[in-house]
Amino acid sequence: MKIKLIHIMALLAVLAIFFMYRGTFDRMDYFFQDRFMQKESPVETQIAIIAIDDESVSEFGSWPWNRNVHAQLVDMLSEGKPAVIAFDVTFPAPSADDPSSDEALISAVKNAGNVVFPVYGTFEASAKQGAIDALEISEPFPALKEAAAAVGHINTIPDRDHVVRNSLYRFMYEDEQVESFSWTIYKMYMERLGKSVSADMLPLDAFGQFHIPYTERPGQYEAIPYAAVLNGDVPADYFQDRIVLIGPYATGFKDEYLTPLQVKKMMYGVEIHANIIQALLENDLKHELNWKWNALILLLAASLAYFLFRKWNMLISFLAVAVILVAFVVGSSYLYGQGIIISIGYVVPLLIISCIIVVGFHYVEELLERRRVTDIFGRYVAPEVVNQILKNGEEGLKLGGTRRELTVLFVDIRGFTPLSEKAEPEEIVEILNEYLDLAANCIFKFEGTLDKFIGDAAMAIFNAPLLLEDHPMRAVEAAWAMKEGSAALERKLMERFGFGVKFGLGIHTGPAVFGNIGSKSRMDYTAIGDTVNTTARLESNAKPGQIIMSDAVYQVVKDRVIANALGEIKVKGKEQGISIYELEGLK
Repeated sequence: MKIKLIHIMALLAVLAIFFMYRGTFDRMDYFFQDRFMQKESPVETQIAIIAIDDESVSEFGSWPWNRNVHAQLVDMLSEGKPAVIAFDVTFPAPSADDPSSDEALISAVKNAGNVVFPVYGTFEASAKQGAIDALEISEPFPALKEAAAAVGHINTIPDRDHVVRNSLYRFMYEDEQVESFSWTIYKMYMERLGKSVSADMLPLDAFGQFHIPYTERPGQYEAIPYAAVLNGDVPADYFQDRIVLIGPYATGFKDEYLTPLQVKKMMYGVEIHANIIQALLENDLKHELNWKWNALILLLAASLAYFLFRKWNMLISFLAVAVILVAFVVGSSYLYGQGIIISIGYVVPLLIISCIIVVGFHYVEELLERRRVTDIFGRYVAPEVVNQILKNGEEGLKLGGTRRELTVLFVDIRGFTPLSEKAEPEEIVEILNEYLDLAANCIFKFEGTLDKFIGDAAMAIFNAPLLLEDHPMRAVEAAWAMKEGSAALERKLMERFGFGVKFGLGIHTGPAVFGNIGSKSRMDYTAIGDTVNTTARLESNAKPGQIIMSDAVYQVVKDRVIANALGEIKVKGKEQGISIYELEGLK
């Protein structure tokens, strides 16, 4: 079966869908999401970050701090009546050195009534789709957990390229559901506003995650130093009715992650929580299309590309595909703003690769077609004619002719009629093919053009379509090669039938018109003119085994051949006789 463009495009589409299903090139998909979908936008002023930064560490000493410090912060914040206070730091065990500091923190948390603490789950190395179960859990020590308004997990699951793009809504531990830190804060904040929310609003994937539409690059949220709050530089009422996030804001805490808006600079975990909470507050939740819908989009893109490649030429097709690529990128960005994520990380490479493969396919197709045409058509005309037609395309097939000096050679088989009376038709065809094959090979060897076969005769021209230096000598050499080559064939016929056949040849040089002669539906690449007619007359006067040259040929080659003058002969259509010579050998 011949491979066609539709087969290649179908294979590319199937492979792209398979890779999409397997997630083989998800990093490419992430690249387009990060570059063309995620957009910066103003930060939510209802969210404030109190940073455990280098300045605060310098003032309060190395981490972990005495828990009286945290108790003091909670008490100061409570005076300003914030909506939610959330610690993005863990307190997994009571203090070993100062139990009274635990009591102070527990008391402050209980009095505030709106403090959220984090928990952290440990999972299997590879989680399956569906609800994720934690093997172990790290949570605030019991008395602190009891005093807290709520707890939520801070587990982060980066993608394969280590970039955090999704938030895990929940996991299961001992048959209990543990919701995320960010969702818990958001839910508490909405309850303080007298509104109820449901997790049904979250567009969760098969692993229970939802996409994070980041608002800003790292460091864009307002981050107030922990020490500045405790020192009274920032008044408590500054946090009134706001969500206050307290978390590490220094490199030493190792709470940093790569994010889409700036993949080379880390973002602190507390900032990621701020981004998630802002997306929930603004209801900026993105629904990611199922892979089947993405596969359908990919098929439509492949079908459109195939239509373009079939309908238009290469340049226009590539320009159209480029426009489609831009449309996909712009369209995906627009849909992202509308809350829909489509996968273009497979569509764009598919279109680009298809363009490259189409170029290669057309090149190979043209190469094979040239070879096929040359092999087949070259059996009927000279390869030079085939090459000229292939080179010139439609121009090479136009009717018309060119005037040029040519050397024309006619060759005929003498004794063929008696032979056909004794041999079977199949044997006649075999003999004829051998003689004509010899004639054609000799013509091609000396760069002549085989014009046509005429029964048991053949016509060749030299100096067309390719210009040849010394074309009369080339024709003479071809004729002598035919005579020498026919000796072996003649001996074979003598053995089989008792007699053989010989060539009779005529050669003449003069002006002629050559080109595509005929009608638009049927044409021949041939030469016409008096030179051709005269050559045919010379060949008809040649005896078996004789090569006759005109005087025009002889004058060019006389110093390189052995020839015998035969005088003048009268040819049909000419008043004056023609001086002819018999070729007897080459010097």
